Amino acid sequence: MQCATHPTIDTELACSRCGKAICPRCMIQTPVGMRCRECANVRRIPTYNISSGILLRAAGAAAVAGAGMGIAWWWFDAYRLIYVFFGVLLGLAIGYGAGEAVSTATNRRSGPPLQAAAVAGVALAYILRSGLLLSVDGIDARHVFDLQSAIALVLGCFIAAGRVR
Repeated sequence: MQCATHPTIDTELACSRCGKAICPRCMIQTPVGMRCRECANVRRIPTYNISSGILLRAAGAAAVAGAGMGIAWWWFDAYRLIYVFFGVLLGLAIGYGAGEAVSTATNRRSGPPLQAAAVAGVALAYILRSGLLLSVDGIDARHVFDLQSAIALVLGCFIAAGRVR
């Protein structure tokens, strides 16, 4: 007999529920035997089911959180309140804040698109902070693009992605 989905493939397998012929590529192993895709009722886990509306909420939350944290980062940097250890902690806090904002806005859903949104929020914070330092304060570019800020950015991205994994 031929597979119902792939008529060029000969098979001896049949769905244990409906009896439709299935090939090894079509079969889904279930606790009660091999089934076709329709009978196996394959669905995505709800936490990973991401619609366009949820993606829009994630992007909005990342933008708002990134803008707020970018202004706060600029304020700490402009008044020279960031020292080496504190700068690393600030990067961790920014990553946590962006990840938590995306996670809360999407009802604790997870997945790579939401990780990208959280990382974009951290990147927005860094870009906004750097732009404000260069334009408003007139600070030397070496202070804006220093190693401490790069470490804070990388750690923030790592923590943000981990919050919505």
